[in-house]
Amino acid sequence: MHHLDQCRALFPALNYQHNGQSAIFLDGPGGSQVSLGVLNAMQEYLGRFNANLGGAYFSSKETEKVMHQARLAAKDLYNASSEQEIIFGANATSINFHMSRAIAREWQAGDEIIVTNLDHYSNVSPWVLLAEEKGVLVHYVQVNETDCTLDLAHLESLLNSKTRLVAFTCASNVTGSIVPLNEVMTLIKTHTNAITYLDAVHYAPHHAIDVQALDCDFLVSSAYKYFGPHLGVLYAKASTLSQLTPYKVAPAKNIDPNRWETGTQNYEAMAGYLACIDYLASLGEQSLGKQGGDRRARLLSAFEQIRKHEEALSQTLIQELTKIPSLTLYGIESLDRLSARTPTIAFRIKGIEPRAVSEFFGEQAICLWDGNFYAQGLYDQLGITDKGGVVRVGCLHYNTQEEVLIFCQKLQALVG
Repeated sequence: MHHLDQCRALFPALNYQHNGQSAIFLDGPGGSQVSLGVLNAMQEYLGRFNANLGGAYFSSKETEKVMHQARLAAKDLYNASSEQEIIFGANATSINFHMSRAIAREWQAGDEIIVTNLDHYSNVSPWVLLAEEKGVLVHYVQVNETDCTLDLAHLESLLNSKTRLVAFTCASNVTGSIVPLNEVMTLIKTHTNAITYLDAVHYAPHHAIDVQALDCDFLVSSAYKYFGPHLGVLYAKASTLSQLTPYKVAPAKNIDPNRWETGTQNYEAMAGYLACIDYLASLGEQSLGKQGGDRRARLLSAFEQIRKHEEALSQTLIQELTKIPSLTLYGIESLDRLSARTPTIAFRIKGIEPRAVSEFFGEQAICLWDGNFYAQGLYDQLGITDKGGVVRVGCLHYNTQEEVLIFCQKLQALVG
């Protein structure tokens, strides 16, 4: 049983000293650290059971078990109705490109698709490239520039009977803006019969996901954003998936979900993924009492604790950063709207390049990002594409108020 205030001891990286300085990881939106349980599971698998599927011997059978257990873990994380709706791949971007070819097979000239300016381009470019090939019209949903949220009125104006696909993010990997998922799904279903493809890569470390409640067709995440190994995890609704034809190797089995998993999969990552989901579930054990509940119940409890802790971190960050006159914050600043954002903050400082800020902190073993983060539509709309993008600071559940305050004090010293 692990509680948020005790979890840091389980992450070797969080106790790392670089050049005599304690490392502070505020680079969570780019990738998280992993627990000892994940490291041990991957080493155990590779060291004892490294084999491929379908063999008659012990390590091959163990590999099949690892894959099955990993699917069950993803089913619980997403609340899918069956583990057969889980597809693994190298990462979210690779999965999106792979799936887009099958989804776009039936597109015809005159059809329309919708992507957004809030998205990481891994959920834009695969669709746009195929639309260009097929003569399909692409619409880009704009963001509200005052708070970098998705413009739902603009989205609604684009939806019609010709819409074949709506691809959108659950939360911005730059500004932390959370999309009101139920509201967006209702809009789409009211006006179209389109396939819905949700990017939960930035959303997944911060909030519980329920694909059955959303009734979406596809939802993808990358496990390395939520304390696991580099593994892409796709939910695909069984009824939608069964109507699609994959690009696959001819002798490969023609059954879902396996027919979508090209080549030899990353089984050691699946072993680590199972450990990662069990770690997350362990965070929810205390509040459920001795009965404990099933893994899904423990995950829901864990994400409620994570939400509360991260909103407190967001509040401190925003309160401190908005005291700096030369700082421009992109995204939701209002402290009574913290539930509409993740603890990922994007900003620019007048007269200081974003890269210079991240280098200043890098010298002090404080890890954070600068740049454009593949959110090309957002930067183009905000007019900062050619200006080095933004500085991005992102917290996860293992970050502390002390770390946030150290960062804010050093930033104040840099600005002067």
